[in-house]
Amino acid sequence: MAAFACVAALYSSVGHAGASGYLAMMALLGVAPATMRPTALALNLVVATLATYRFWRAGWIRWAALAPFAVASVPFAYLGGRIQLPVPGYRALVGVVLLSAAAVLWWRARGGELALVERKIEVPLPVAVGTGGAIGLLSGLTGTGGGIFLSPLLLFAGWAGPRGAAGIAAPFIWLNSLAGLVGVHWATGSLHPHLPWLVAAVVVGGWIGTMLGLTRLPRTALLRALSVVLVIAGGKLILAS
Repeated sequence: MAAFACVAALYSSVGHAGASGYLAMMALLGVAPATMRPTALALNLVVATLATYRFWRAGWIRWAALAPFAVASVPFAYLGGRIQLPVPGYRALVGVVLLSAAAVLWWRARGGELALVERKIEVPLPVAVGTGGAIGLLSGLTGTGGGIFLSPLLLFAGWAGPRGAAGIAAPFIWLNSLAGLVGVHWATGSLHPHLPWLVAAVVVGGWIGTMLGLTRLPRTALLRALSVVLVIAGGKLILAS
């Protein structure tokens, strides 16, 4: 439970909800793929709700900037949730997602975003809709919210600074997690038997993480440690596929 709380704290500090971290923990524990995806989405929804509220209260949510990404991501996240990949294919895809998440977190740990300044988000409409749809589909297929891909895009393209990107990512993740979870409900899958305890753990972690994210960036050592965990879990899933 403590590991899930730590994952929620680290991810929520940058406006994410932690799905890739939860998937990594469950992969290391040998949880079945049919349980991993809906459980990660359910936990994601809880933490994303908290993150969205805290960043909204702080004035960092930009609904107008979110809309072009969400208009395509939500239906595609639902569609991805409805699709049941073969177990080897699911493991391989999630493994790649975890390795990508590890690279992003390692970049953050190195201070790659510190030099970026906050700015008004002005994203070309076709780019926002297209990338939103692609991220939404990937979110539903894997059981993530898509923030691990949207935030780096916003930062690398210079469309937002760290907290501006977090303010877009948090509600984006909430919408995708809800749509994906509804989609999974129509497919097969089962929630983790200890879900209530996991929810309690991520609520505590998410509360701490969002507070840190609005005041200072997470500790470098912790982000690097989580990156290593993601690499190990991602490698395990790929090798098992």
